[in-house]
Amino acid sequence: MNIQRPKSRQPIPDHAKKVFSGVLFDVYQWEQELFDGSKTVFEKIRRPDTVTVFPVLPNGKIILTEQQQPGKEPFIAATGGRVDKGEDPLEAAKRELLEESGYEASEFVLWDAQQPTSKIEWAVYTFVARGLKKIAEPNLEAGEKVILKPVTFEEFMELGLSENFIEKEVVFKLFEARLDPKKFDALQKLFNP
Repeated sequence: MNIQRPKSRQPIPDHAKKVFSGVLFDVYQWEQELFDGSKTVFEKIRRPDTVTVFPVLPNGKIILTEQQQPGKEPFIAATGGRVDKGEDPLEAAKRELLEESGYEASEFVLWDAQQPTSKIEWAVYTFVARGLKKIAEPNLEAGEKVILKPVTFEEFMELGLSENFIEKEVVFKLFEARLDPKKFDALQKLFNP
């Protein structure tokens, strides 16, 4: 699967300077000419891309997770995480699915790829994984508590629109499906095992 990285609405220009290197975020600055000819400093941060994976069990249930992480309120999410340096999004999706759920999938469908905000250079790739097979126990990082929560498609639609659902990049698609019967049918087909 050849996955194109989505373009930023405000790319970091080649002449930008990295002014801070952090553990997760790097900060870039550059001089930008404004419409009146004056100049000012623009700034943008860059972080590693992430993957989100919605696994679908053979019985049609979608695996969501109930998660806790230090310093955060508990939340509902898909499996997923950061794309490691040198890793492509599909490899990251397979790795994160296995680490957080213990499942492998025979099929990954790219549902969405976007850069959700213009001030952060960061792409989010969202996959639906089908043909699941449990091959291991989850292998969680020290800062993760993850409980698998298999839900029906209807429960997924409800939880996906709830306040503590963290996968905000797909919420618009869920609202669209609620309002448009054709999009609802297409979404149901996407999540059909």
